[in-house]
Amino acid sequence: MQFSINTHKYLDAYYEILSEMQSQMTSVKFDSSISENFIKQMLPHHRAAIKMSEELLKYTENISLQNIALNIISEQTQSIENMESVEAICSRTEDNASNLNKYRRKNTDILNNMFTNMRKARACNSIDISFMHQMIPHHLGAIGMAENALCFEICSELVPILDSIITSQKKGVCQMRELLSALT
Repeated sequence: MQFSINTHKYLDAYYEILSEMQSQMTSVKFDSSISENFIKQMLPHHRAAIKMSEELLKYTENISLQNIALNIISEQTQSIENMESVEAICSRTEDNASNLNKYRRKNTDILNNMFTNMRKARACNSIDISFMHQMIPHHLGAIGMAENALCFEICSELVPILDSIITSQKKGVCQMRELLSALT
């Protein structure tokens, strides 16, 4: 498929953001706290979503998609602030080796699935459509990571943050799927 100059610019930025996120998330040194491990991996995940949304806003004229992107930026900026504010407290929550291994195995599967689906997301000359095909697996990854962490006894201050991630990103996935259906 022949891509426009803008599509090439957008896709180049997307793959750079994806590579940076994957590198940062997979280089986290796991310690004895599921809560801290989650935060250390979710921070670069959220920062990538913000960058992806900012990149989309350079190109899209679709008001619904602009609103979705602005919402992602707002919600995930707040979520980053919330996680950073509890990180020191949550790092003190220690988990046993068995739970850490269960968490890590499931989390690794979630991340590998997300990275694979984001890399092979359908790209086309519609930056709007490409963005949604890329952001949906990104959101699904965050949902999976949060649901996995909630299976364990984590820092109580982190629980409402995870609930918020799940709620907001499920809503975002629904909005993008509806918009994709309308545009394709």
